[in-house]
Amino acid sequence: MSAPASPVIVWACAVALVFLGTGFLSAFVRLLRGPSLPDRVVALDLMSVLVVGLIAVHTVRTGQTVYLDVAIVLGLIAFLGTVAFARYLTLRGSK
Repeated sequence: MSAPASPVIVWACAVALVFLGTGFLSAFVRLLRGPSLPDRVVALDLMSVLVVGLIAVHTVRTGQTVYLDVAIVLGLIAFLGTVAFARYLTLRGSK
């Protein structure tokens, strides 16, 4: 177990969670309403980055660093997905 966090850390984590949650909801709306496929993919990529941020804030709040491994893996998978989609668009555009 870790020592209890200071009130400033608790407050900052709460504010960060509100901002990240608002960004996540905005990206989700863009994912649903996006006029084109690239808009939806960018929204999905943004959502994955925001989830990494949520995991990082949770790590700071709880003091358990094991969650950082999950955030790193999620970030790498999201990056690879974005690169794969960009390659798909490049190949589709050249035909």
